[in-house]
Amino acid sequence: MIEIKGLSKKYGSTQALSDVDLQLRPGEIVGLFGPNGAGKTTLIKSIFGYIPYSGSITLDGEPVTRKNITRLSFATCEHSFFPNIDAKAHAQFYKDHFESFDEKRFNVLMEFFSLPKDKAIKHLSTGQQNQFEVIMALCQGADYILMDEPFAGNDIFNREDFYKVLLGMLGPDECVLLSTHLIEEVSGLINRAVLIDKGRIIGDVQLSELEESGRDLMDYIKKSFSYRSDRVFEALDQLVPEEERHEEMA
Repeated sequence: MIEIKGLSKKYGSTQALSDVDLQLRPGEIVGLFGPNGAGKTTLIKSIFGYIPYSGSITLDGEPVTRKNITRLSFATCEHSFFPNIDAKAHAQFYKDHFESFDEKRFNVLMEFFSLPKDKAIKHLSTGQQNQFEVIMALCQGADYILMDEPFAGNDIFNREDFYKVLLGMLGPDECVLLSTHLIEEVSGLINRAVLIDKGRIIGDVQLSELEESGRDLMDYIKKSFSYRSDRVFEALDQLVPEEERHEEMA
């Protein structure tokens, strides 16, 4: 289990995270939701120790260090692959450095996304690069797979098919933390939703609890973030008189 206690982070005078407490357990698929600047990326980077922070982050009771960090993998829209080498060279590198590298999963996913194995990654499209980033994170053999907006640049059909493949291929103890704005798309994939706003956790719910109470994920998120649908009409009222709006819409 990844256990986060009292996690705080400042960038200059900006408080990016404030006293965050969170647990990630084996077998969970967790959606991490929040507006831009809410602290999602900072939270994930803190888990890996990429940035300094205050508070405590442990993996099965131990600090995250070089000894156990291979149990974590990261797919980021900022990319962590080697751009000048091809997929085959990446696979060999991972086999040499990660004992649990899943070569079969790698080959199946490369074929699923129709990605070339003999082409330098820098020559792939942005969408293909993001797909490759996700593939390497899923094939490393990590127990905890953290993804930060991994589907940017991918069309909806690729994303929908990938969700189905991901659900079918994950082992019972693999945990995925997925930071994304594609809330409705991933609602059928995740089993838990964590909401973050202004550096604080404002919601944490099991999807089964929402179903039992007759609520859906989007309604829960809107209520948690105090979303006001009428703000759209307030803005339009200042720009276009209501009678003109109706005429144009008609």
